[in-house]
Formats: sequence, C-alpha cells, structure tokens
Amino acid sequence: MLRRLPIFLIAAWAMLLAIGPACAAEPVFPKGMRIGLEPPSGLKLSTHFPGFEDPDRKVSISILQLQAMAYEEIERSIFAKNQAMLTNMKRESFPFQNGVGFLVTGDEDANGTKIHRWYLASTGLGPEFGDLAILIKVEVPDSASAIYSDAVIRKALASVTFRTPPVEEALALLPFKLKDLAGFRVMRVQPGNGAILIDGPGQDMVKSPYVIISIGRGVPENPDDRARFARELLAAAPLRDVTLTMAEAIRIDGRPGYETRATATGYDGKKLALVQWLRFGGGGFLRVIGAVHQDDWDKLFPRFREVRDGINAD
Repeated sequence: MLRRLPIFLIAAWAMLLAIGPACAAEPVFPKGMRIGLEPPSGLKLSTHFPGFEDPDRKVSISILQLQAMAYEEIERSIFAKNQAMLTNMKRESFPFQNGVGFLVTGDEDANGTKIHRWYLASTGLGPEFGDLAILIKVEVPDSASAIYSDAVIRKALASVTFRTPPVEEALALLPFKLKDLAGFRVMRVQPGNGAILIDGPGQDMVKSPYVIISIGRGVPENPDDRARFARELLAAAPLRDVTLTMAEAIRIDGRPGYETRATATGYDGKKLALVQWLRFGGGGFLRVIGAVHQDDWDKLFPRFREVRDGINAD
C-alpha cells in the first residue's frame, strides 16, 4: 500500500527539514531540496517535513527526493494489486513542468474522516537530474475539498520543477560544519546526513579524487569491536578487489577514532588508494572516506586529512 512504503523511504523524509518563505505563482523549494512546485494559495512551507501544509485544514503536500535506484520500489508500490486502503483509485500518466510521471488518486477513510489522496512519482528526469527519483504525496480532508479541489491540486502537481540548490543552503542542513575544503568542491549534499566533495570541475567520481563525509548511529563500546567495525565498513565499499592495508586506533580532535587504509580496483580498471577515518562519540560516528588513483596518493592524502581536521561535528 502506498501509505506503507518501505522504512527507508519514510526515513528519507525524516532526514530533511523544510523552512523558508513561500511565494505564490512561482516554484517554491523547501530549503536544500532539488524539487519544488507552485503551492496552492493557503499552503505554506512546512517546518515539520519537506513540503507544504495548511495546518488549520490539515492539508499537506509532502515531497520525497531519492536516488534514482529507489524508483523501482516506488513503482512496485504504485502498481501493487493490494490497495485496500484506497477507494475510487485511478492510475494515469501525468505530465508536469520538467517531466512525466505516474499519478495515483483515491480516497481513504481514516478514523471516520474521508481523505482525498494524490501520489505523483517519477524518475529519468534528463541528464542533469537523471540520478533523482521523486514521490509527492498530497492529503486533503473532505472538509477542505471545496478549497483544495482536484483541479487545484493537479495544477500544483503540474508545476513540479527541479533545481540545483545553492551550496550554502544545502550545507546549512548538515549536522556538521565544513571549515576547510582543502581545495575540494562540494559535489552533492544529502541534507541531514552527509556530503560528497570532489577535486576539479567535473562530476565524474571514477576519474577524480573525492571525499565522502557522513554520520552514522550505533557504535560498539569495546575498542576491539570498533576495530572490526571499521574494517568491515571499508571492506563493504562498492568497489572491486578491496584489500585492507592498514588499520589502527587513533585520536581525532581529541576523541577516539580509527584509521583504515585499503586499495581497490576502480570502475576504470585503475588501482585506487582509500583511507577511512571514523570519529566516535555520542552513540554515533563521523565517517570520512578519501579515494584517489594510487599514483596520486602522496599528493592527495594531506588534503584528505585537512578536510577531516576541518570538520566540526559538535
């Protein structure tokens, strides 16, 4: 059922925070997000989820942005035969400002209240946004349907468009601050979770050195278990022939940490050198990974370390 999407989709909603002023008659983007639309009059950006809401009338438009690989799961949910929660359900192709998607509409009885629902899903959004999948969910109680009619909601969904968020806006949503990029450029930000830095003007992580910074929860308390934890994390990197070459406990910014190094085969067939730093604290960890072609390791390693030492995660 659409309202029971897999937990990783729901969790993605929780990682984002949407704030800022709303404007009518032009696309409005939740802070740090790539997806926006022209909200109907009366709907404002939510401070509780990425999207728009009219809290007095309990009307909401929730926006979920994911990597394109997640679209298969969304599509399975859309075309699932068992949609017992929805009545008067319809599925249709739906064009919008920057693409074409599937629109599912229907009604639901929620504790005696009739709710009108719309779900717009799409992917394959051109070369600039080809890595993006979207799911937009609209809820309108029957008591508000005279104001937020089907025509009004469809007009808003038809206005869905995309952008590249300003770097400063996206970085502001991270749970840490990057004080020193060491010459790297911000390539991508996952609000609330992490960022990818790349060396040079391109976007090709196969050819260019890069740094991945993220946070995680759940850390083994025993130092020996932390060593195993760090090694397993790096060994699971989505690269071929990952071979660990060094692992040791260190202190990072005065806190317990672990450094792990490895070699691997890149997707271009060339040898890569990798370093991973974990900084433990507060029941979680900060993870920094640097990757570069092995021939350039001596030149890039000091820069990887500058990035690591310039992260403020307090």
